[in-house]
Amino acid sequence: MALTILAQITAAKGKEALVRAELEKLVPITQAEAGCVQYDLHVDNENPGFFVFYETWESRELWQTHMNAAHLAAYMAATEGAVDAFVLNEMTKIA
Repeated sequence: MALTILAQITAAKGKEALVRAELEKLVPITQAEAGCVQYDLHVDNENPGFFVFYETWESRELWQTHMNAAHLAAYMAATEGAVDAFVLNEMTKIA
């Protein structure tokens, strides 16, 4: 069964451009990963420091592989101290 991920990232004030640039780097790499069905990055129209990833993965196991990937570790290092909040929801489509 497919897994849907909703990841919400809030950049620290003054770090919006840095966080956005680092998030954008993740998109093509992740879209090429095994099991990635959809990996879309959004930014709030009123708040340029609020980002949402809407993701669909073939399985939770393949998503976990993604979560342990080197490019995610590089993102975490590059944005250390630049993210105020990170909320992650694992979801299942019901209709």
